[in-house]
Amino acid sequence: MRRAAATLAMFLWPAGAMEQVLTAPQIGSPDRGRSLIAQKGCGGCHTIPGVDNADGMVGPPLTMMGRRIFIAGMLHNSVENLAAWVLDPQRYVPGNAMPATGLTPQEAADVAAFLETLR
Repeated sequence: MRRAAATLAMFLWPAGAMEQVLTAPQIGSPDRGRSLIAQKGCGGCHTIPGVDNADGMVGPPLTMMGRRIFIAGMLHNSVENLAAWVLDPQRYVPGNAMPATGLTPQEAADVAAFLETLR
């Protein structure tokens, strides 16, 4: 039934609309993201403006993250890619120092939404 509905939708929706719906990112909350960053201890490795005690020197500072072109020098900087990076950094740069965060996809979207505000 789902397959038939999806096929019908492709004929009824404007070109490209189906792709947008299927790949739409989860909407994150910057406020929840800031809170998660503090709770998970991200500031132990990163300097992160707006987060108390986030003055780590292991990873790169996340200042102006929303203005950067790349994430980890490899991924185009977008909220979607940032959320994916936060979920599984080893997938994109095997052997890098960033550990698995243990975040859910929604939590990763929240963290990415907060980091996007750093301009």
